[in-house]
Amino acid sequence: MNKQYFDTVKETLYEKKLDNGLHVCLLPKPELSKTYGVFMTNYGSIDRSFVPIGQDEAITVPDGIAHFLEHKLFEKEDRDVFADFTKQAASPNAFTSFTETAYLFSATSNIEKNVLTLIDFVQDPYFSEQSVEKEKGIIAQEINMYDDQPDWRLFMGTNKALFHNHPVNIDIAGTVDSIYTITKDDLYTCYHTFYHPENMILFIAGNFDPQQMMDLISDNQQKKSFDKLEDIQRSFPEEPDTVKEKNLVINMPVSISKCAVGIKEPNQSLQGEEYLKRDLLVDMVLSHFFSTGGEFYQELYEADLIDNSFFFESNLQSSFGYSCIGTNTTKPEEFSSRVHKMLLSTRDMEISEKDFERMKKKKMGQLLRGMNSLEFIANQFASYSFKNVNLFEIVPFIQKLTVDDANGFLKNWIEEERLATCTITNQSEEK
Repeated sequence: MNKQYFDTVKETLYEKKLDNGLHVCLLPKPELSKTYGVFMTNYGSIDRSFVPIGQDEAITVPDGIAHFLEHKLFEKEDRDVFADFTKQAASPNAFTSFTETAYLFSATSNIEKNVLTLIDFVQDPYFSEQSVEKEKGIIAQEINMYDDQPDWRLFMGTNKALFHNHPVNIDIAGTVDSIYTITKDDLYTCYHTFYHPENMILFIAGNFDPQQMMDLISDNQQKKSFDKLEDIQRSFPEEPDTVKEKNLVINMPVSISKCAVGIKEPNQSLQGEEYLKRDLLVDMVLSHFFSTGGEFYQELYEADLIDNSFFFESNLQSSFGYSCIGTNTTKPEEFSSRVHKMLLSTRDMEISEKDFERMKKKKMGQLLRGMNSLEFIANQFASYSFKNVNLFEIVPFIQKLTVDDANGFLKNWIEEERLATCTITNQSEEK
């Protein structure tokens, strides 16, 4: 077991790569009463085309299968795992994103028992044809519910406008049609390929003894056998750098229009420091211009184009990336036009040394505040680890960034053909 102290964040991490490939991370926090655990796999909704473990030919599975699999793992032949956690005074949950699936719990007692429950239920799949058929109706209702939510439609609509072929333009839960084609065999194929210990990380943070916890997890894993996993071969369709649709309009019964401008990242597969540098700069530059004190925010606010629903966000992954700037607005066309002009104007701007130092301090402050949350630490550490980045080394990495890095990024950040707008508007507003 490797022990490492990170002075910048004042944290001690215990790590071990088990014989079966599972990456185990332990962060003891004896001063806390709560413990949080997350068991995450490097597998999300976009991983629909791949070569299954033990096979030679690539297959494409139905959309929404990663999310479907997350639901089904909680259900065993004789019980529901949620009840197991409840009996042990733990609060369980799970989530599926475009790139990851995670299973988690938080508790103040029965910690070792809850850790074993977490590991064992994820590593013991049970799918029957009857239970799979039953789940389809439940997930179909969930999909229909999201289809009625304007904010979700704005988010997915922006992705559909940005991306031609990449599966990030497909709802994480799939479609009602796609989930009804999922079979028990599909679930087992995806499970055995992507839920291999070699493709997963277990992070436990909270009140426990690290040696006892590592021994407990190691003993548990030694009793199980897994096929050898080579590198998982995933494939994605060819994706142009340009956006699919410059202006996408969705008609819904909303009282006020919603509008978002999306920025499509150029195609590039990034890992490690290259990935981290771009991920940080995108976020820092967006924040510099569009946060409450930012120049662009003030201009939009004074023009009465935004309200307190205004948001901006970025999502950079290994196979895709985008940013989104949106709001509720009575003037969607003017909002879109103004944001387009603002973004294009950044190509001729220069960030000063003083401003960049402020940007760095703000980003470091956000990260350090996040470190007060066990959930933030565990989830972010696990997610970053799949991109060969250590969460606890990000603050010193930010300190090393220079204003030349920021201005070099700014000159190539925005191109007209990588900008798209999505608008949600009421049918009655149609001209």
